[in-house]
Formats: sequence, structure tokens, C-alpha cells
Amino acid sequence: MTKKLQNITSKAWSLAAVIAILIIWQIASSTGLVLEFMLPAPTAVVKAFFEDFPALMTNARVTLLEAFAGLLLGVAIGFIMAVLMDRFRHLYQAFYPLIVLTQTIPTVAIAPLLVLWFGYEMMPKIILIVIVTFFPVTVSLLEGFRSADQDTIQLLRSMGASQVQIFRYVKFPGALNRFFSSLRIAVSYAVVGAVISEWLGGFEGLGVYMTRVKQAFAFDKMFAVIFLISAISLILMWLVDRIQKWCMPWEKAEK
Repeated sequence: MTKKLQNITSKAWSLAAVIAILIIWQIASSTGLVLEFMLPAPTAVVKAFFEDFPALMTNARVTLLEAFAGLLLGVAIGFIMAVLMDRFRHLYQAFYPLIVLTQTIPTVAIAPLLVLWFGYEMMPKIILIVIVTFFPVTVSLLEGFRSADQDTIQLLRSMGASQVQIFRYVKFPGALNRFFSSLRIAVSYAVVGAVISEWLGGFEGLGVYMTRVKQAFAFDKMFAVIFLISAISLILMWLVDRIQKWCMPWEKAEK
């Protein structure tokens, strides 16, 4: 009961901090302390959100479609690569440095090339999302596989267990916690990656919408898009947390 009360208290403090920031922001914009065209008041942002709600939802659908397609491919590729590199040492030595190298290239530098090679449709956006999402999944799963209890593995081997059985009963369940931690990062990367790729070319999506309202100097609408993107990322991370609790009921039992 005490732990539950602590969680409620922590959330209450977080909510109070957000409310305080919004109040200060509203006062600064309303009194002219900050020019309103540079920093629109929260009330103006909320008004712009509801006024452009249909357009926001239409563009959000495109962005989410790109994000989910890229995320699914990124997670699948990351999982396969982690399994193969854990199983074959030479594959790990050959490909792990290349995987790390892909993350040293700025996303903004890759996106224009992908648009040049694959056009303005959905393909370059999905490829960019795959690039930014497969890395945390691969690395986290690989670390989870390699941190499996060696005594348990040796015991199973002495009992005649195959590599597949060792993976199924020891390595994979042991890596689930790390996998879901990386998946929380990946879902936020997927949405942000989709928006960044839309900035540099596209016909629909929140990134395209943001570019248009920025060119029209409608900063209240631009802030509305930013808050919507943040809300989508938070909801997706919350869904990952729900899925983790459903897939790992033993963790709740241990607590």
C-alpha cells in the first residue's frame, strides 16, 4: 500500500510541475513578456489543435502507418540479427562494428539520400525508421542473450538440450526485459524518424503538415503538431509497458 501511495504522490508532483509550467507559459505569452507569434500561449495552441483536428488526424494516420511499418521491420531485423550474432561468433565480429557505424551517421544526413534514391512516397520513410529502430533492439537483445546464466545453460546441455531449447527456455525469457526496454526507445524513434523523413519530402504526414504551417508562420499550429507527436509517443510507450506486463506476468508475481 505504501508503494502504491508513493507512486500516486510521484505522479501528483509530475502533474503539478506540468501545470506550473503551463501557467508560467500562459502568463509570459499573455502579458507580452514573450512575443506571442514566437511562443503562442497554451490556450492558442489548444484552440489551433481543435480547429485543425481533422487535418491533424488525417496526417497522423499517414505518419503512424509509416512508423508502424518501419518499427515492425526494424524489430524483426533486429531480432534476427541478434539471434544470428549470438549463435555465430564470426557473424558478431563481422557485423557488430557495421551496426554501430550505422548509428554514427546523422539521421538528417541520411534522409535526403533516401528521398533521392526512392522518391517521395512511403518507402524512404520506412527505410529510415528501420535504420533508427533496429539498433536498440539488436544491441539490447544481444546483451540479454549473452547475460544468460551460464550454469543453467551448462546444466541443460548436460541433460541433452539442443541449442533451440536453450534459447527458448533460458536465453529468450531472460532477454525479454531488455527487449521491452529497447522497444520503448524504438517506438519513440519510429515516430520521430517518420516526422523527420517527412520534413525532407512527402505529400502527407505530420512532418509535411508541420513544414506547411511553419512556412505560413502559424506557430500555434506548429506547437499543436509538436504536442500531438509527443502524445502519440507517450501512448505508444504506455502500450509497450502494457504488453510487457502481459508477456511477463512472472515479474508482477515476484514483486
